[in-house]
Amino acid sequence: MTATAERRFRAVAVQPKWSAQDFLSADSFRAWMRGQLEAARPHLHPQHPNLVVLTELNGLPLVLRGGLLAIQTRTFQGTAALLLLRHLSAALPIMARERVSAVRALQLARADRSAALYLSTCRELAREYGVYLACGSLPVPHYRLDGERLLRSGPELYNQAVLLDPDGQLIGTADKVHLTPDEGPGSIDLSPGELNELRVFPTPVGDLGVAISLDAFRADVIERLERQGCTVLLQPDANGSPWTGKEGIYPAGQTPRDQPLAWLESAWQVTATSTTIRYAVNPMVVGNLLDLSFDGQSAITGPAAEAPTLQSYVMTDPRPGFLALAPWVEAGSDLNRLRKVGQHLKAGSRHGRENAYRQDVLHADLTLPPTRLPVPPATAHENALRAYLGGAARLGGVHLGGVHLGGATPR
Repeated sequence: MTATAERRFRAVAVQPKWSAQDFLSADSFRAWMRGQLEAARPHLHPQHPNLVVLTELNGLPLVLRGGLLAIQTRTFQGTAALLLLRHLSAALPIMARERVSAVRALQLARADRSAALYLSTCRELAREYGVYLACGSLPVPHYRLDGERLLRSGPELYNQAVLLDPDGQLIGTADKVHLTPDEGPGSIDLSPGELNELRVFPTPVGDLGVAISLDAFRADVIERLERQGCTVLLQPDANGSPWTGKEGIYPAGQTPRDQPLAWLESAWQVTATSTTIRYAVNPMVVGNLLDLSFDGQSAITGPAAEAPTLQSYVMTDPRPGFLALAPWVEAGSDLNRLRKVGQHLKAGSRHGRENAYRQDVLHADLTLPPTRLPVPPATAHENALRAYLGGAARLGGVHLGGVHLGGATPR
């Protein structure tokens, strides 16, 4: 792609609140996702292109689909165990044949149908709202095209972001490279992506590079995206711990810091120091998902000259560089109180403020010079997804066929 005019566009970051009930059926998932685009609607620019960015792992809880009784355990681990029993006939052959964990096998057994629901929902939303949509991310295998079918390329399962244009066509995908302990073996058991497979996608809404959550803190990821000419960093996030607690990932031998202070080393630091990446969009999901708690402050960051107003995350000193920032549930300088509030919000606290997180939508108008970047070659996986989204292939027995699915999306 070679643009001939300055690119003016609006970035929108959606901070939703989720719960297990949002993922029990195809209809409830579609309603939750549509609710986010409806919340974004008043923030869309009437003339310029719009980029809407959703949160990390918003497709992970699709594994709960059909698990109304299972979620009564009120723990993610207990629910997964009951779901595994329910789907054992499908998961057991995968465990034996591909030598993967029970948790991985359960997800792989349901991956095709979950991916079909996720992709078809996001395609329809991008088209209906006329936006460039960074869909968030979901656990998904890599696919290959076999005639008119999408087949898994192997037993790997990636935390993958999907980017769509306003016609619902695929721009590209990106796998998370640096996984947290909660994403690794013994937990949800995802596979790390390959650093050398991260690419930058030139679009009317920026030269987009994706650094999912922890990747945005890692120099190797940022440097690779910078070398390819990234101008807009997308950092979809699902921070699975109290926002005002201590950071959970830090170098051995160091004392953990307050998490908001550590968070400054991702999107804000990137746009404050990079000579290439001008803007970053960091939406964060909030809410208690069974016994798991997620919290944070979504932000859009950019050059200090464009964002001179001093502001910052709770528990940190104000600074320039925040084009838009979601407030936390409480402000103030009493750090001990803020830490206590974070504990009150989390799952199982039994406090009056349990799960009283703040939902929000942010936007900022951004400007970039014309792009000179070439469109990167598509991977085999991307070609397979394009075939499905274009109605030329089926996934999990579902053939999209270019028709609005309504209630026909598989459950």
